[in-house]
Parts: sequence; structure tokens; C-alpha cells
Amino acid sequence: MSLAQQAREVFSADGPLSRAVEDYRPREGQIRMAQAVGEAIEEGHALVVEAGTGVGKTYAYLVPALLSGDRVLISTATKALQDQLFGRDLPGLVRVLGLPVRAALLKGRGSYLCLHRMEQACHGAVLPDRVSVADLSRVQAWSRQTRWGDLAELPDLDERSPVVPLVTSTRENCLGAECPRFRDCHVNLARRNALQADVVVINHHLFFADLSVRESGMAELLPSARVVVFDEAHKLNETGVQFMGEPLSSGQLLDFVRDLLAAGLGQARGLADWHGVATALERCVRDLRLALGRSTGAVRLSWLGEAPDGVEARPWRVALASLRDTSLAAQQALRAVVEISPDFQRLDERAGVLARRCERFAAPAADGRVRWVDVSGTPWRLMEAPLDIADSMATHLLPEPAAAGQPQGPGKAWIFTSATLGDDPRLRWFTEPCGLQSAEVLRVDSPFDYARQSAIYVPADMPRPADPSHPAHVARLAGDAAAALGGRTLVLTTTLRSMRSIGDELERRFGDLLEQPVQVLVQGQQPKRVLIDRFMAAGDRGAVLVASASFWEGIDLPGDVLQLVVIDKLPFPPPDDPQVEARSRRLEQQRRNPFSEYSLPEAAIALKQGAGRLIRRETDAGILVVCDPRLVTMSYGRRLIAALPPMRRLVSAGEFEAELTRIATRPFPSA
Repeated sequence: MSLAQQAREVFSADGPLSRAVEDYRPREGQIRMAQAVGEAIEEGHALVVEAGTGVGKTYAYLVPALLSGDRVLISTATKALQDQLFGRDLPGLVRVLGLPVRAALLKGRGSYLCLHRMEQACHGAVLPDRVSVADLSRVQAWSRQTRWGDLAELPDLDERSPVVPLVTSTRENCLGAECPRFRDCHVNLARRNALQADVVVINHHLFFADLSVRESGMAELLPSARVVVFDEAHKLNETGVQFMGEPLSSGQLLDFVRDLLAAGLGQARGLADWHGVATALERCVRDLRLALGRSTGAVRLSWLGEAPDGVEARPWRVALASLRDTSLAAQQALRAVVEISPDFQRLDERAGVLARRCERFAAPAADGRVRWVDVSGTPWRLMEAPLDIADSMATHLLPEPAAAGQPQGPGKAWIFTSATLGDDPRLRWFTEPCGLQSAEVLRVDSPFDYARQSAIYVPADMPRPADPSHPAHVARLAGDAAAALGGRTLVLTTTLRSMRSIGDELERRFGDLLEQPVQVLVQGQQPKRVLIDRFMAAGDRGAVLVASASFWEGIDLPGDVLQLVVIDKLPFPPPDDPQVEARSRRLEQQRRNPFSEYSLPEAAIALKQGAGRLIRRETDAGILVVCDPRLVTMSYGRRLIAALPPMRRLVSAGEFEAELTRIATRPFPSA
């Protein structure tokens, strides 16, 4: 029996899932996807699947992957899905199928406690406040009882805590086999466990780290897996571009200064002027930032010539050269004590890398790459990266040659899946930058009845987004609707400036009314997971959450917790962003239209992701409001609407208010 047939039996009305899962019912879309995954595994080819919300894509790829008996590598974009797969989905399905499968979870270095760095921090770290002192004490107590050292075991530790970088390692500062705590290293323990497992759950960052190492012939994990699944695949290109880029940031430099001072004063005091070296580096970091000048509102500065746009070339060159020379001076000081400790050996290597990065950024950018400076805040960052990951991915998707004298069997099966991968039948938004034009493509629609469960409204009297009064109008509409619904509202903005303006307006409206049963939550006030927990726990005192960026995707607010999603404007990519400019120039050089082939698909994908927050279950109901009249007045609006689920259209304010009343008064089950 083929793998596709086995998968179909598992999902059948009388299969093992129906006997183990309460209220289970077969979904044709899920079965179609599972069969396609089974065929891709047996034949060893690449498959791209866009599976709408509610299809059940996780089980659709897990069932055939587990039944195959092959070694499986599953990569996700977020730690949250990693933890869900490893802690809930995989164990449950393995029990249902009765398979002897060993699974392992593998995260990046920054997720694991580094015992050596924690000990250094406990002996010499200067912490900014009492909260940080308490955090470090809590980490130290937990370190004595944890097996895996995953910081996710400490849910009360804020991921933004200054203690986190002090007790974790990076590729730059890890001492490797020279570390005095190498035998007890949690990263190495997780890797050893992964190498012995049948199914390994990683993330996209780790995949690209492994891909990079594999090019030098050193990786073990990726070559040993025959089935590779990318869930949340829509983030793959973005993650790969960032990872394969060459960064130089103030964060890197100041981390180096901190580690140099700690090692120098702790292990080689008096053998070099460590304070002098550190002070000189800090001065260079400050001078390079001053050379950039004041930000004019752009968060990324294009960099096509000698210096970034708007930056005077001579002071910039001088500051960059000074940083290079000071890094080399630090390296010279370190080489005098390099035999004392592996800490100094690693610091010597890091100083050399920093000097080489300065030299790289003093020279023209390499062909096929884009360069920019990120000045959105601290730390600032210089970056040079490829335009996409097509070349790297295509290289590793080629069939691996059989050993001499051995017949060529099926190659690796590569499965790429997400709820949103494109707005055309070939999913070119995803496949082109990932080098997957020849992959098999499958689109599986959501089983939800969107026409019954949801509606879309574009306010006719809303000013265009360029109008200065636009945020106030969005806040007024969201506030009126949230008051009618008792909260249950998510406002998604395309910029942080709009988010703050709308959040401030809503806080002014509801903040002074103690009797008003609506609380206002704004991204940035607390960590993301805390805001989501507060939103879901709002209960009778409903909430309106105003957010941008990461809240457009990857959050699940099912049931009557969320009944209204308000999007402030169409999410076109910013035309002055260096990566957008570079990709548009490449399309123009190919005699293609950058707007229709890049900007419009990007907006369609982002709009679909934002709208996807609304309906998460068969019992959900709600309204999507897009506060941008261009969606109905411009010709390209038809393409954007076609990318959305087939919602009912509300054409007047009266219809919108009536729908709000209907939803507010209609009882339907919570998740």
C-alpha cells in the first residue's frame, strides 16, 4: 500500500484518528494534502502547499512523514509552534498511530542556558536594577535543577531582560570544546539528543545555520534527514536573507566590549590596559553613530555609494576606519594573553571578525547583494545581504548523487507549507525568491464558511491614509465598534507611528472612564505573550489590542474573544526600504513591473495574514474592517479582495452597525 493510501486510511471516518479524537470528522482538503505529502516523500521531490486556516495542515504532513519511517526534520518560524509541535501535536499523533518514534526539540543557542557565561555573570556582571539582580538569582537557582536548560522553562523571565544575553551564548562568544563547562553544555546535549532522534523539530534560523555550515562539509543534522518540512514557510525567505547577511551592529560591538572587560579584569588584570581598550572601542561605536547623523524618519538608510544615503562620506570613512584600527588594537592586546584562557582565544577571533567586517563595509557591496543601515533604534546595525535565498536553496535541493556502485534512489522530500504563500495559482510570491519554480504546487482552501461567518467593511467616508487625520478616524471607528462589542477588537497597523497615534487616541477615550468596560492594550507596553494572555483573559471587561508588525500573523484568538479586526491601511511595502528598492530595481532590469509583481503581491499576502486573525474555528464570527478607500476605488483593489477569504461585503455604515449588533447579541461557543 502506498504512503498516500496509508495516510488516507488514517484520516478516514473509521480510521485511528476518528477513534482517538473527540468530534473528529474527515476533511477532504486535509486528506488531499496528506496524500500529496505522501507522494512527495515516496518520490523524493519538492512540494509547496498553501493550506487555508482550518485545513489541519500539521497533521496532514505529520501523518505521512511518521508513517514513512524516514528521518524527519521539521522547521518552524516561531518558538511557539516549535513548542506546540513537540509538546502536543507530535506526542498525541505518535500515540494514536502506535509508532515507536523518538522526537527531539532543538532551538538556537540563545534559547539555552550557558553555564560558563552564567558563572561569569554571577561573579562580575554589573546589572542595571534590582529586577535584573532577581532575574539572575532565579536563573542560577533554576540551573541546578533543569535538565535541558531551555529558558522557556522560566515563563516569568522577560525575554527582554538584560540578564538573558549574559546567561546565553552566541556563535561569536561560544568557546566550543575549549569551554570549561563543555561536558555539561545544554546546547550540546540538545544536539546529541537530536542526532539520535527520528523526528527533530527545529526553526528556520537553525536550518540556515546548518545550511551555512554544510557548505564547509561539517553539518550532521540536515544530511541525515530524508524528509524536511518547513511549516510557516512564508517566513523562510525573510529569515534566510537576514541569516545569510553580514551584520555589524552596536550590539555586537558593545557585547564584545563587555566580554573583553569581564575576561581581562577577571583573568588577566594588569597585563593590558583593558579599560583603555574598552573605552576606545566604545568611543568608536559612538563616533560611527554620530557620523550617521540624526534619523530623518527612515528606519533604514539605503547604501549604494561610499556612505549611506544622506551621510557625509568623509566622516563616515574616518569613523569606519577608526573602528577597524581599534578592533585590531584590541586583537593585539588579546594575543599577548591568548594562552591564559579559551575566553581570550575566542575574544581574539571576535576582534578579527569585527575588523574584517569594517573592511568589508569600507569596500563596495558585492554583486547581487543589498546594503543598508538600520537606525530604527538601539542597537544600530550595518547590513549586507542577498536579495533572496534562491541560489542557496536551489543548490541544496539538487538530488544527492548515489555512492559509487549504488542505484539512485528517491532524493530528499522537501515540504513547504503555510496558510499564505501567494495570490496566484503558482504561488510565485513564495516560490520565486526560494528557488522553487519547478516544485509541485498544491492549494487547499479553508473549510470555513466565510460568507456565513464573516463580513468585510470598507468605510466610504474614511480619509485616504496620507491624510493627517486618518489615524484619528481609525481610532474613532475602532473605539465605537469596541464599545458596541465590549472590546473583542484587534487593530492592526502598518507602522509603529500609526500604532502609537491610534493607541493614544483610544487610551484617551477609554482611560478616564472607570465605568467603561473596555481596556486598551498597545504593543510595546508588555511582552507579546503577556498582551495576548491579557486580551484573551479580558472576559466581561473586554479589550481592544492595538498592534503592528509581528501581530499580523502567528497569533490565535479563537471563539468570541475576537470579533472585529481593524486594519488601518493597505500593507504595501515601504518604497524607500533598501530591500524593496533593490528588488524593484532587479525587476525593472528584467523588464518586469515592480508594482504588479512585487509590491501588490506583498500587500496581498500581508492583508491575507492580517485578515486571518479573525476566523480561527468553525464557530467563530466577526467583521474585517479595512480603513483604506483604495481597496474599493483603485483597480488593483480587485486583486487584493480576491486574495482575501470570500467574506460578505458590507457597503454602508448602517449595514456595519447592524452586523455589529448581530454579532454582539448572538450567542455562539467559545473555543
